[in-house]
Amino acid sequence: MNSDQKRVLLQVGLFIATFITTTIAGAEWAYGRSVLMPDYTWQDFLSGLAFSIPFLMFLTFHEFGHYFMARYHNIKVTLPYYLPIPSFLLPNPIGTLGAVIRIMERIYSKTQNFDIGVSGPLAGFIIGLVTLFYGFTHLPEPEYIFQFHPEYEQYGLDYADHVYENQKENTMDLTIGKNLIFLFFEHYVADPERVPNPHEVMHYPVIFAGFLALVFTFLNLFPVGQLDGGRVMYGLFGFRIHRIIASVFFVGLLLYSGLGLVTPNTPSLIWVIPASIAFLYVALTGLGMSQRDTIMYSLVIFAVLFALGWQFPQLKGYSGWLVFVLIIGRFVGVQHPPTQIEEPLDSKRIFLGWLTLIVFILCFAPAPLTITLTTAKP
Repeated sequence: MNSDQKRVLLQVGLFIATFITTTIAGAEWAYGRSVLMPDYTWQDFLSGLAFSIPFLMFLTFHEFGHYFMARYHNIKVTLPYYLPIPSFLLPNPIGTLGAVIRIMERIYSKTQNFDIGVSGPLAGFIIGLVTLFYGFTHLPEPEYIFQFHPEYEQYGLDYADHVYENQKENTMDLTIGKNLIFLFFEHYVADPERVPNPHEVMHYPVIFAGFLALVFTFLNLFPVGQLDGGRVMYGLFGFRIHRIIASVFFVGLLLYSGLGLVTPNTPSLIWVIPASIAFLYVALTGLGMSQRDTIMYSLVIFAVLFALGWQFPQLKGYSGWLVFVLIIGRFVGVQHPPTQIEEPLDSKRIFLGWLTLIVFILCFAPAPLTITLTTAKP
């Protein structure tokens, strides 16, 4: 067996593993059936297909958008590597970290770079829209939610006014933050009486999969480095302007993520402060500055966040973006390397570029997923 055959075998194995882990995660979130339960059945596993099939369709169309565009430009590229994460072993609610392809050759042309970057998000975005349209046009009756929460039935359809402020001990609550597209489907496509509560969307697996497709699209279109959005932004504006835009977006997301995390009232400040500054330093290395400047900006940003938390304690960001910020700063990088051939884009590509930026805005939610654990009171 040669190296290409081994790679394909690995890719097929990863896809099968991801199919299994996402199906398990779908059954767990939608129907409360964990694979660790002693009475877990084959039907419990199959119930997760309503989540895993549309979500894997999104990942597949996204990655093959990149793949076929690279092949169109005669650039050697691998098939997708799917990334399974068992939700019963690690705290990952969806069973995967997504999928990636590996470009085996250097891309010399700005046009080729743009085409490869823009194709994946647009292909995946279309699947996300189709998924949400199906989900919102096939909503069950409002009483559907009582099969998962029979204790809500005592309050009738006004259960939301009673249950979320007084969650039971040792429970987990997942809430989605709506973006503009999700709001559009709620208000103009769905029957308003059947629209799920934001705390209960995980029990509507098709809608949950479509929502996650929008979140992943936003992440990929973030305009930094060699993420898809970075490639699009580089194609539209070139190296110099892209560098400014990417740096502003990156620092802005870092500031928003850290709002309210460290204040004078934060416990154990003696170690929280140096840990926060160290985190900022690692993240800011992605800007490619000197060590001295990186340390200086780490201290300045921490001081700004600390002062804001002190003076405006009501200001809260979304700490869930911090992992994304760290990945960009440590592994992806903020700047896009210059391409060898810097020809301007034609009018069709410029139109697609601006359309993609609009998709980026439409998919943004300030706090897309919030997981709250309610523990026993002492």
